[in-house]
Amino acid sequence: MEARAVFLNGPKDLHLDTLPLKEPGACDLVVDVAFSGISTGTEKLFWSGQMPPFPGMGYPLVPGYEAAGEVVAAPKGSGFKAGDTVFIPGADCFDGAFGLFGGAASRLVTPAERVTRIDSTIGAEGALLALAATARHAMAGLDKAVPDLIVGHGVLGRLLARLTIAAGAPAPTVWEVAPARRGGAESYTVMHPDDDPKRDYRAIYDASGNAAILNDLIGRLAKGGEIVLAGFYAEALSFAFPPAFMREARFRVAAEWNRDDLTAVRDLIDSGALSLGGLITHEAPSDDIPGAYRTAFEDPSCLKMILNWKDAA
Repeated sequence: MEARAVFLNGPKDLHLDTLPLKEPGACDLVVDVAFSGISTGTEKLFWSGQMPPFPGMGYPLVPGYEAAGEVVAAPKGSGFKAGDTVFIPGADCFDGAFGLFGGAASRLVTPAERVTRIDSTIGAEGALLALAATARHAMAGLDKAVPDLIVGHGVLGRLLARLTIAAGAPAPTVWEVAPARRGGAESYTVMHPDDDPKRDYRAIYDASGNAAILNDLIGRLAKGGEIVLAGFYAEALSFAFPPAFMREARFRVAAEWNRDDLTAVRDLIDSGALSLGGLITHEAPSDDIPGAYRTAFEDPSCLKMILNWKDAA
């Protein structure tokens, strides 16, 4: 089998290519991808060449870990059948390319245990399941406070705010410095940080990925407050110790989502408690790969770029 796939040969060197697929194993599904998302976090770092050393990293690679499509072949006992609509968090199924992510392709081969069934009517929004799971993982669990301040009004920041409200907690404040991204709030307030006088936040979730922001956030904490690093940071993080000492500041790194997070947000979406509406701002056909990636990474009005693989030739 072969698939059309995004082939990232090196920094800013990518194109649409045809790659051979590994033969499916006894527990593998074959999925035809309908939509995949372009990540403005880790994927942008690979594209720009700024990604720090990471296990399994290397060029050339097929990027992407946000894909939704239809099962076309499934082994007996897998729990899936041909025709099921599923979310796939990438796949290591290509000959001739690293498979650390591997979701930006027209067809994937992946173990059934990695796949999550989703509603067949969800469309392109099905590719957003990983981002919703990322937001949920940052917030869920014992002794974790929901955010009262979220930094960044991109897709992750918006999902953190929506999940906070869905949990029945007070609406958070959201900071955003880019005017083009301050719109689209649903029952919460978005403002420039300079317009916010509050300096006693209990739980600040940073979804900006800005490594230089810690000192500003520490100055906004209540005593004993927590800063949650929910983004991905290419640069070393540092902060001035005395202000953090005076506030007894706590720091927490939000790790990668797991299968429970995927299932939980899928159920919230199915029940109507969590909406993914309004998060996809751009969509491109898979034959416009270079243009789609430039828009995703360089246009501040682009919250989420989705690649449409339905007509991939």
